[in-house]
Order: sequence, then C-alpha cells, then structure tokens
Amino acid sequence: MADILLHPDRGQAAHSITVVHPDDWTGWLGNQSPRTRTAVAAHQLTGKAGDRVILPGNGVEDWSALLVCDEDASSPWKIASMPGFLPPGLYRLANGEPGAAMLGWVLGQYRFDRYTKPADQGARVLLTGEPGRIDETLRLAAATAQVRDLVNTGASDLGPAELEAEAEALARRFGATLRVTQGDALATGYPMIHAVGRAASRDRQPRLVELEWGDAAHPRVAIVGKGVCFDSGGLDIKPASGMRLMKKDMGGAAHALALAGLVMAAGLKLRLHLLIPAVENAIAGNAFRPGDVLSTRAGLTVENTNTDAEGRLILGDALCRAGEDKPELILDFATLTGAARVALGPDLPPLFTDNEALASELLSAGERLGDPMWRMPLWNGYDSLLKSDVADMVNAPDGGFAGAITAALFLRRFVPKGTAWAHLDVFAWRPTAKPGRPKGGDAYALRAAFQVLSDRYA
Repeated sequence: MADILLHPDRGQAAHSITVVHPDDWTGWLGNQSPRTRTAVAAHQLTGKAGDRVILPGNGVEDWSALLVCDEDASSPWKIASMPGFLPPGLYRLANGEPGAAMLGWVLGQYRFDRYTKPADQGARVLLTGEPGRIDETLRLAAATAQVRDLVNTGASDLGPAELEAEAEALARRFGATLRVTQGDALATGYPMIHAVGRAASRDRQPRLVELEWGDAAHPRVAIVGKGVCFDSGGLDIKPASGMRLMKKDMGGAAHALALAGLVMAAGLKLRLHLLIPAVENAIAGNAFRPGDVLSTRAGLTVENTNTDAEGRLILGDALCRAGEDKPELILDFATLTGAARVALGPDLPPLFTDNEALASELLSAGERLGDPMWRMPLWNGYDSLLKSDVADMVNAPDGGFAGAITAALFLRRFVPKGTAWAHLDVFAWRPTAKPGRPKGGDAYALRAAFQVLSDRYA
C-alpha cells in the first residue's frame, strides 16, 4: 500500500470529514447552518449508520464530507467507507485524530487488480497529527494486503513453488536463512506432507519451506501456516461448489508469511522459525487413498479416513518439526475445517489453546484491535473420537460431530507437551464486502497475533 495514503498534518489545505454517531444526529443537525440542513434534507439523510454526503461550502473547492457511523471510536473501520466515496485529494477529520481508523482508510483503497486493468483512481490522503503511528499502520496494511493478494491469486499462478518464492523474498529482505525439503526427499522425514502432495504435477511438487531469523539467544517462536495451494479433495473429491474457492486453502500460509514479515520488520527480540508445508491436493494414479495408513514424523501412524482432511496431515509433520527445536511458543494458522464456519461463521476464527495466559493475551488483543476471535475447547472427552482400529489414530472421525475440535485435537498430538501453542482455524475469505474489507481474500487474527508477539518480545 502506498505511503502517500497517510501524511503528517502540517496545516495543509484539506477537506474535512465530520463523523457523527447516530445517537448524536439530532443534536448535531440542530446546530448546523441552513445550507447544511438543506443539503442533508436534499439527500434524504435520516442519521442512520452509513449515511454520507458531500456538504457545500462558500466556493467551488470549499466543501466537506459527512459520515454517520456507529463504530466505536477505537475501530479501525470507522472511516473505511470514505475513500471509495470521496474524490482524490487531502482530508482530515474535523473532530479528533483518526487513530486506529488510519488502517481502515488505507485498506479502504486496496484493490486486487492482477487480472484486470488497474484503474487510475488517484490517492485519497488522510492527514494525521500522530505521525508516529503512520509507519506501523502502513506495515499492518501491507501485511493485510499481502494476505489478500496471495489468497485472491488463482491456483494456476500460485502453487508450492510460488509460496516458496514468497518466503525466499522475505529471507532476502531481512537476512534470514531458508531451507526447503522437496519432492521425494520428504518421504522419510515428512511422510504426511509427501503423501498429500505427491499426486501433483512435477512442477508443483510438495515441499516444507522453513525460514529462520533472529538472534539464537532470544526465545524461539515458531509460526506454522497450512499451504494447500489447491484442494480438489483428493480421491474423496469435492463437488464443484466445494472446490470453487479452494485456491484459498493456502490462506494459513499467507497469514504465516505476513506475520513473519511483521515480526522481522519490527525487529522483535525472538528467534523466528517459519514453517510452510506447501502442497497441492491433486488426483492421480499415485494419490493417497482412503484407508491408507500413513507414517508421520512424530512416529505415530494415521489411518487416513478422508483425503479431504489433508490440511491437518501436513500440519502434523510441520508442527512436529517446529517442536524439535523447543520453541517457547507455536502459532499455527490454517483454513482447516468447514465445521469452524458452521459454528462461528466467516468473520470469527476459533482459537484453540490449552495455555490460559496465551488465550487471554490473544482474545484481549483481538478485542482491542477490532480483530476478534472466539475461544473453542480442546475438549479431552472428544479425543477418543480419533481412535483407529488399525493405527494410532484417524485423521477424520466418522459422523462429523465437533469437526473443528477433533481437528485441533489431532494437531495437538504433534505439539510437545508443555509447549505454549495456539491454533487459529481462519477462513481467509470474506464472502460479503464491508467497509475497508472487500469481498475476497482477507486476514483474520493477524493483527491480534502480531500485537501479542510485540507485547511479549519488543
């Protein structure tokens, strides 16, 4: 996102934006000039949230904007609808500093135009008297845009190799080291990643991408992201309607890459270990089958009861690898289960963790930043649902009950006991546009997770 979208307020000539809460509408309107009241009446505004209008002044360029908004003062989305409504130019808020709303202003100008001719729309620049917040806001906006861009990109243009290239670019930018285990080399060390990805074409071979950065003396933190670049469902093939959006099944990897970039840009005092198991769940003669018993890096065996429950398989090997270096904290992001969407819908990712302090930090940060999540139980009573008659466990229990929970319980078996770990089952997609959040790929719980890491390791 271009840095021209935010600028320090040095008294430049700019159009003002007045934000009025619906509860204050009547009082505000009663204090306005006849000209303003006439303009409001002409546009039939009633003071409901979302009302907005250009208000005339004394000259051609002497005009201002009005927005009726019921968002909390701390919401990043308070003025996010305005960039798409206003012409290019300089703006400032008439009543107070934008604060957190700077983020929504920038993201309100996000466009995914990889496959279309970019429109030359010009910049809407917001002035702020808090210039110290500009750089951080732009970094958060860029990280969110990165997630959106990656998820919106078609699978023909974004496979395992392209995810590797994203990690390689991060490594070059921040002086990190990159290690990639690919193709048949995965068969012994990462057998579940290999099994899921082996049916893909030669140019889309599965791989585990690992990036390490930071002082080895600092606390170690692992960030893991599910990178299924396209999910056909495998031999348990999805219907067309279920496959339509499966370009987004690498949304967890997109979150992990963006979070890693934020960590390194902020110079947090931690030893970062980023792990992206990147595969395409394809169909071919060598595809893994229902009923196959899979080996794992952890030494457990898994009866594969559903080839469309592949994300937890590749994450299992990656989580095991992350735990081998004894991290203080593991965070994983994954577009893991439809059951999570049934339970909480698209906007609210479930948070799974046994660590009370970590749960409190993540939930609190999410509430403060307008980046919410909802804690779901790692209910031990459901662990028996993973029982297999022929292996140590199944990957997907029959019946579908508590699907998000049993998926998280599966992952927990690959995390070292006593290690602080949180699993976020993100949707990575916004089915309906909201101010500052267009329909398409989107980031969930990214800003909250970064805030927790910043609070712990700044």
